[in-house]
Amino acid sequence: MNTLTIIKDSGISFGTSGARGLVVDFTPEVCAAFSIAFIDSIGEQFEFDTVALGIDNRPSSLAIANACAAGLKQLNVNVVFYGVLPTPALAYTAMKDGMPSIMVTGSHIPFDRNGLKFYRPDGEITKQDELSILSSDVVFSAINIDGVGLESSSRAADLYVSRYTSLFSSTILSGKKIGIYEHSSAGREIYKALFEQLGGEVISLGRSDQFIPIDTEAVSDEDKERAKTWVSQHNLDMLFSTDGDGDRPLVADEDGIWLRGDILGLLCSKALHIEALATPVSCNTAIELSGSFKEVTRTKIGSPYVIEAFSQLEDKHKRIAGFEANGGYLLATSIEVNNHSLAALPTRDAILPALILIAQDMPISRLQESLPQRFTTSDRLKNFATEKSKQLISEFSVAPNKLLEKMDLVDLHVDSTCLIDGLRLTLDSGDIIHLRPSGNAPELRCYVESNSSEVSERYLASFFKAFGSAC
Repeated sequence: MNTLTIIKDSGISFGTSGARGLVVDFTPEVCAAFSIAFIDSIGEQFEFDTVALGIDNRPSSLAIANACAAGLKQLNVNVVFYGVLPTPALAYTAMKDGMPSIMVTGSHIPFDRNGLKFYRPDGEITKQDELSILSSDVVFSAINIDGVGLESSSRAADLYVSRYTSLFSSTILSGKKIGIYEHSSAGREIYKALFEQLGGEVISLGRSDQFIPIDTEAVSDEDKERAKTWVSQHNLDMLFSTDGDGDRPLVADEDGIWLRGDILGLLCSKALHIEALATPVSCNTAIELSGSFKEVTRTKIGSPYVIEAFSQLEDKHKRIAGFEANGGYLLATSIEVNNHSLAALPTRDAILPALILIAQDMPISRLQESLPQRFTTSDRLKNFATEKSKQLISEFSVAPNKLLEKMDLVDLHVDSTCLIDGLRLTLDSGDIIHLRPSGNAPELRCYVESNSSEVSERYLASFFKAFGSAC
């Protein structure tokens, strides 16, 4: 067998973050091929003899990890297994140890799918690295996962917790009540202990033995009501959760209202005195309107593009960060926080923005009110063929006002268009409508921004009415 053919025929493809596909397509040979191709793609750039592995709580993840380990064994590469843990915890420890890592996770997508995220010793792989993996051609033998016997170490989880507890006194959260919506998150075993070590009163909520695909950009109506109920019932100052692999935060304020991920990132960046930001085009324009940053660079959606943009900022600024609309926070440079050094972690992280937010004296809702009031809402049409999405983007790029006609918004007109990623229309009212095909699933996403939450919701409803029947 060779990696090139196995990967090409696998049905597994790279999206905005890692290789994703159906569980049935992640055969032992496919998992091994991706792992071998990854090591082959970086082998001439770095010296290492060990690869770190981690998994999320999906039913299929351990078997995939075993197959990856079996493939790595054929290269005479050692494996250290950190078990179920957040992706940023795995990446952080592997970077400290100067080794590459592989995280088995499908993040927020349904449990019948899974994925692989790859990290070089210096951080997340680039889009060019992805191409190198896909073009790798290494011969390998049949994969036997019997007897792999991965034994889990808690070291990465412990280092991740100490990364943040070391920044504050042990009483910084005294008097604060924090709820942890645990569901099936890969970090659910460590979040409670982390906040308690900083003096918070922590209540565990909603743990599930079944995998729950939490999407921080499309919070379900059930989870919206659940947040209000829990916050009211327990008198919480903050409700915290994440997606499946713990790299995208979900935070609700003291009224049980979930924050948009980009608003959370903006508040965190202001508190950390970040000088320059890289953030995807889908994020809220309150970032620029806040006047808090010397420079803001807009990118395509996906952490590799945000990371790529950091290089354009590092010659001019010392405190650089990025975040996505899903809330994942990327710290590009090491910075001082409370007279303690916080090492750079240029991959999505859920803990940092939530911790910085709850550590402040002002209630979360008050912090939000201090920002320019721009309201974003978003959702996605599921089971919407990617080719159909691309066709719509192409059609409306040429004639953008036809999209408004289709959505029955005939009293509005397009002022400008942006094609950085999908089709983003700025209307003459100042409102924004952004359509984008998902990078890893047959879905069409719609992002809407306005000065009014009611208007944003109305636009989104118009979008579903216009295109929902086409699913």
